[in-house]
Amino acid sequence: MAIERIVDTSAHDDDGAEQQIEVTLRPQTFDEYVGQERLKRNLRLAIEAAKKRGEPIDHVLLYGPPGLGKTTMAGVIAHEMGAGLRVTSGPAIEKAGDLASILTNLADGDILFIDEIHRLGRAVEEVLYSAMEDYKLDIVIGKGPAARSVRLDLPHFTVIGATTRTGSLAAPLRDRFGHIYRLEFYTPADIAQIVRRSAAILATAIDKKAAELLSTRARLTPRIANRLLRRVRDYADVNGDGIIDMPTAQQALQLLEVDDLGLDPADRQLLSAMLKNYGDNPVGLTTIAALTGDEASTIEDFYEPYLLQIGFIERTPRGRRVTPRARKHLNL
Repeated sequence: MAIERIVDTSAHDDDGAEQQIEVTLRPQTFDEYVGQERLKRNLRLAIEAAKKRGEPIDHVLLYGPPGLGKTTMAGVIAHEMGAGLRVTSGPAIEKAGDLASILTNLADGDILFIDEIHRLGRAVEEVLYSAMEDYKLDIVIGKGPAARSVRLDLPHFTVIGATTRTGSLAAPLRDRFGHIYRLEFYTPADIAQIVRRSAAILATAIDKKAAELLSTRARLTPRIANRLLRRVRDYADVNGDGIIDMPTAQQALQLLEVDDLGLDPADRQLLSAMLKNYGDNPVGLTTIAALTGDEASTIEDFYEPYLLQIGFIERTPRGRRVTPRARKHLNL
């Protein structure tokens, strides 16, 4: 069974209460949303133009590593448009009938958010094409010689798709999005601001230096920053007076085994295994997965993005290679 990682970017939570906290930490407006200034600037313009014309905003595709705020941004867009938001995911829509049921229950101007849109089935994608482009739904009634095709009118709605793998999207689906934006990793200053904002919402006192410390350990990702904040808050409540100062934050992070660059034991184990078994030679993705006991997709989606970002792993035509910078950090 996989070990839960404090710096995992997947959207798991310890229990229902924490999931509710995660929802309340999400900003609702562009003014509350920290970072991603280029994306916000472009979306503000698109939303203002759409509202001026009295039309729904064109379909939006958001892509980038997990935990950077794609779902949150969809909620912000819906709030700024004053539109209803329906949330689903690619794996949840198994049949074309499932999508038809969702689409026929939308109202004019509503927003349909599809997380992991790259995992939609091909049959479902075919239905979505005409729905997005013509606001028509083609369904087949009956079977065999008695089958007939019926075209239904749909309300004018907006699809917001989120994916960590834009290259896995079929080209016809990708081309139907009028806005395609990548969410970038955040700066430490932005992460520190997010930590202070979240601490205020959680009614937890945190000093400036402690917030800056957490920002350097959060792997430039808001989801990890909020998770670290909650764990450090737990430590402060049990071992202190509930106030997160610099010594408390340092002790909590040491207990969590999150180092100066935000690497946890799983990251260090991966890098050490590659170095000890293959040295400076490139290693294939399946080999790395065998070394760590994880799926290849897990390595690609959850380990690699940050390790590539900080220059600890580089991709070569022959595989992944650990850089001298990582070797120095690990003292190997």
